[in-house]
Amino acid sequence: MSMPNIPNISPEIDVNICDVVNLLLASIALEELGLAHIINAEGEKIQEVIGNNPCLGDLVEIDKSVDRTLQNVIKKEMLLQFKLENVLDLIDKTDCFGECNNGGNHKNKK
Repeated sequence: MSMPNIPNISPEIDVNICDVVNLLLASIALEELGLAHIINAEGEKIQEVIGNNPCLGDLVEIDKSVDRTLQNVIKKEMLLQFKLENVLDLIDKTDCFGECNNGGNHKNKK
């Protein structure tokens, strides 16, 4: 068997720190949107089960299923919070927000 021939690809990626911050914020927003859809689907799942005159076993089963899913959503929310805090730190360190918004003030007043 011969060795694979991998072409030498060296793409030029030209992004500045402001572009990176914007991409990171967009990725957080898209993940939040995905989680919102998951939460909505869980609500619809509960409505579907309740609408079918369920027995107690069905209710317990759907409760466990929704509970597991929401626990995972909460875990993901925590990770997204850490990611957002890191992005905000990056904004503070680089003054990117001012660069992106023509000198706007980005400092949080505490």
